[in-house]
Amino acid sequence: MSTPTDAPQPSAELFADEVVTKAFARDVELPYGAGTAVLITLDNGHDHTKPNTFGPGGLTSLSEAIDAAAARTDIAAVAVTGKPFIFAVGADLTGVPRIENHEQAHTIGKLGHDAFRKLGELSVPTFALVNGAAMGGGVEVALHCTYRTISSGVPAFALPETFLGLVPGWGGTYLLPNLIGAEQALKLIIDNPLAQNKTIKGPQVYKMGIADAMFEPADFVEESLRWAARVVNGDISVRRPEVDKEEAWTQAVNNARFQVEGKLRGAAPAPVRALELVDKARHRTRDEGFAAEDDALADLIMSDQLKAGLYAFDLTQKRARRPAGAPGKELARPVTKVGVAGAGLMAGQLALLFARRLEVPVVLTDLDQDRLDKGVAYVHGEVDKLLAKGRVSADKAGRLKSLVAGSLSKDAFFDADFVIEAVFEKMEIKQRVFAEVEEVVSPEAVLATNTSSLSITEMASKLRHPERVVGFHFFNPVAVLPLLEIIRGEKTDDATLATAFSTAKTLKKSAVLCKDAPAFVVNRLLTLFMGEVLSAVAEGTEPEVADRAVAPLGLPMSPLMLLQLVGPAVALHVSETLNAAFPERFRISEQQRTLVESGKTELFGPDFQLDPEIKEMFSGGDNPSTEEQILNRALEALAREIRIMLDEGVVAEPADIDLCLITGAGWPFHLGGITPYLDRSGVSQKVNGTLFHPDGPKAV
Repeated sequence: MSTPTDAPQPSAELFADEVVTKAFARDVELPYGAGTAVLITLDNGHDHTKPNTFGPGGLTSLSEAIDAAAARTDIAAVAVTGKPFIFAVGADLTGVPRIENHEQAHTIGKLGHDAFRKLGELSVPTFALVNGAAMGGGVEVALHCTYRTISSGVPAFALPETFLGLVPGWGGTYLLPNLIGAEQALKLIIDNPLAQNKTIKGPQVYKMGIADAMFEPADFVEESLRWAARVVNGDISVRRPEVDKEEAWTQAVNNARFQVEGKLRGAAPAPVRALELVDKARHRTRDEGFAAEDDALADLIMSDQLKAGLYAFDLTQKRARRPAGAPGKELARPVTKVGVAGAGLMAGQLALLFARRLEVPVVLTDLDQDRLDKGVAYVHGEVDKLLAKGRVSADKAGRLKSLVAGSLSKDAFFDADFVIEAVFEKMEIKQRVFAEVEEVVSPEAVLATNTSSLSITEMASKLRHPERVVGFHFFNPVAVLPLLEIIRGEKTDDATLATAFSTAKTLKKSAVLCKDAPAFVVNRLLTLFMGEVLSAVAEGTEPEVADRAVAPLGLPMSPLMLLQLVGPAVALHVSETLNAAFPERFRISEQQRTLVESGKTELFGPDFQLDPEIKEMFSGGDNPSTEEQILNRALEALAREIRIMLDEGVVAEPADIDLCLITGAGWPFHLGGITPYLDRSGVSQKVNGTLFHPDGPKAV
């Protein structure tokens, strides 16, 4: 392990790996008389649930294994692979919070480069045999090798660094664009991380030209070594397309820069820094490219964005898996059949999700045969789309379709263990539906409501068994947004709650326990946030000015775009619910009411310009605000409301508020949660006289 001579030597404690990934080297005889290869296997001694990562110990182990191979004159190749199902998923970032200065941060980048670059400097060809999940530093290890093979079963391959607040700083921003061109490289470095940290699979890696050959999982390593032997013997010559380093490269960088600016508005430095590195990688030498990555990593490791990103990552990966307040899973009842009351779009989305994840029969009910048929047809159509995209097999598609049926009678729910309603958002309608369902289901069957704002307690108040009613609030689109607000009514019992959390886990949702309070968490805060913008419009601010006032946050969409997505009528209903509960804090926009009464649901035209008719509806007032004033009032309103919600016990801790907004409302990952952001920006102290996280934010 080498460090800059002028940098303070880091302590072992500071850089200690949480779990050391070791490099185990052994000799293998290549077929076809190609000679002896050293096969290095990365393995941290745990199963696939704890993937290989690289801390200083792991980097040292790999470096020593490569050095030992380099000292030999009797080998024809070196290959690197991973333990079963895992190649490597990047750097071990557990020590980052203990890094104290820029010099120590710079050392982190150099440690990775010093180890990995040896794979590209050996006198014999090197092969990365990517057998399983590969992310971040795992991808970069492979890029340093001369050749790469990939398993068709690799489930996730990604460079997620800019999502967290870093750059691919161990060779990624230099090697990848010079391998496959800037446009393709930027999909992995910029596009996918900003698209909810999207990953790609083995076949896509091969198609993009990152891997030179692809083999099936069953005998992947053996087939890869056979292929490597033919490369060593000269029987196979790997040809790669020439990379255009002029016009195409420039265009790709410019397109990515436009996208980053449009999405983030300068709120996150990491994607911009990654773009700069890729832009200059075409003309830099390898040493220059790696040195620039070291500098970028050092700067970003010390940035607020990384601290925010790591906090948000821990929220979604750790706290989401251990929901605060959830009863013991041993209390959960099995769910062998699901009923969905309703057959509209939301009901269809729910039916599809339950069928895919639980793989149990799902029956929809409705009073109208045409509506019912459309609901079932929607599910079948979505399954056909999955089949066309190759996301399910023909057999699986057939099974999923067979699981979903419709009925005009709620008698079809008689053997359902879990029934969720997705009917019109009116209390009396939902109460009537639950009363009808209660007549046919067993006393233990869970009755779940997808209400976005109504009281669970009131909804259950007229039932014989109110203890089995629970809020189960999804976010639209159901298949995309991970959050599930689970709401406990006053009489909801532990068995019902445990079943709800167990079901949420099987559905692969991030569940947060909420108190039965008006609009729960996300809709309460979004309604307040949007209300401040609409109030500024009512006071005389131009709608476009008010709408872009929050752009510095880098939110996924503007307030008026969100209003269009949610639907003006739905948003007004939530506003009315909150106004009835908290009239002093939640106002009803009369302009919004006028919009709903007009029947118009599209606020923007195809050119993303505000519809002139909508602008006319929003006109009036003689006291306009500046963009800065609107942003400040919106943030201050959020800080006050979150403090009230925590005092009321709507959720257990500020971290749950943060988790809800990140997974249910798209609060930017780079801001690290709303409550730490309000602390960092000074709003918490100004409004509430205290911080949400006096000792710094902790996810768990």
